[in-house]
Amino acid sequence: MFKSLTARAIIPVTVSVTGFVIVCCILLYAIMKTDMINDVIRYETNLAQTIVKSTRYAMRHDDRESLGNIINNIGTQEGVEHVRIFNKRGLIMFSSTPGEVGKLLDKNAAGCIECHRGPVPAATLGDMQQARRFFDEKGKDVIAITAPIYNEPACYQAACHVHKAEQKILGTLDIGLSAAPLVNNLAVMRNQMVIFSVMVLLVTIGGVAALLRRYVFIPLKLLVEFTERTIQGIDQEIPPGGTEIEKLSGNIRSIVRELNSIRRENAKWKKGE
Repeated sequence: MFKSLTARAIIPVTVSVTGFVIVCCILLYAIMKTDMINDVIRYETNLAQTIVKSTRYAMRHDDRESLGNIINNIGTQEGVEHVRIFNKRGLIMFSSTPGEVGKLLDKNAAGCIECHRGPVPAATLGDMQQARRFFDEKGKDVIAITAPIYNEPACYQAACHVHKAEQKILGTLDIGLSAAPLVNNLAVMRNQMVIFSVMVLLVTIGGVAALLRRYVFIPLKLLVEFTERTIQGIDQEIPPGGTEIEKLSGNIRSIVRELNSIRRENAKWKKGE
């Protein structure tokens, strides 16, 4: 397929290095992408817990106006797509989107099904189980977290509270953040990895080509020239090129000398006849 020694030596190396770099970059990108998504989910989980703690006082005192203002103010922050609190039945009590208040959520919807898979709703979920990613009605990429609001002693012991101590969960906070920053960061990282991969390929292939030229191709070229001149009867020094090249050159010169000697003897023998 490849006639020249240069092509047969460099092209397989190029293909091997290219394949290795591509596989490594794909694996590295997948790992870094997973880590970045997990970091976003952990950040959003902590944010949800902060919101729950910030609204605890208003909840204990049944201050719906303050609670609504807190939810609305959080919803106006850049990157926050929605914030809402719904009760155990799935009825939205507070929302940064006024039109959602009073609506009943489907328990089989994303964000609800994780807790309501079995006959008895789950009381706790891991961070990754609380998270979901989807495109909202505006077509925006959203990463959302559902954080349960637990019935703590300060809640059921309050004079104004109507929930029993046996009720573990009072409701759920649902917050969704835009995934646009994550997507942009992943795109930047992907482009940087492509540039880095191209640089690695160029440096590696260039280095391999330079080494092959210095230690293989040039000595072989000198060896070919030495062989041709030796066959022509031109006596010359053995070309430099390392122990193997010099040894091969010496063997070629010895063989050519023996052949020439045999030819001369044959010529003398023929003349003697």
